[in-house]
Amino acid sequence: LEEITPRPVRDSGNILKQGYLEKRSREHSFFGSEWQKRWCVLNRRTFYYYANEKSKQPKGTFSIEHYSARLAFHLRKDSRKRCCFELTCPGKRTYEFTAPSPAEAEDWVDQIQFLLKDLSSLTIPCDEDEEGPYNDVDSLDSANTASHNTTLNQDEPSVGMEDDDIYEVLPGK
Repeated sequence: LEEITPRPVRDSGNILKQGYLEKRSREHSFFGSEWQKRWCVLNRRTFYYYANEKSKQPKGTFSIEHYSARLAFHLRKDSRKRCCFELTCPGKRTYEFTAPSPAEAEDWVDQIQFLLKDLSSLTIPCDEDEEGPYNDVDSLDSANTASHNTTLNQDEPSVGMEDDDIYEVLPGK
């Protein structure tokens, strides 16, 4: 029997963005931090990075949930500083990347921010031609608030209300 190996995420069809980026290593050498070229893949919830495009096993992976993405020109001092971006999350590791161009860096940040917004959203998207979500809570609350304000006003005597009447009299009825 042939051993079944997990397919790389690149083959799963859920890829939103992929390409080569330089990733700053966690270990700093005597000469400063090292930038390593990595094949990076972004799907709906996870960021993967591989040694190269043909690698089967990722060198690293992390959930992007709760991270934030932003351009980070301070990461490099050379001509590629406008190509840098970082992913940060309080209490977790910060990931620093250099894209091939400033436009690519912006695109990575935009894609990640779009995903993060989608992950944090509790609303269900609806078609644009619909008038909007149906909301009977607000209209009911405002009607009740208005009627309570008029019936619970203790300065005015209740007219036409009997003690055993459990029904609320709405204005205009």
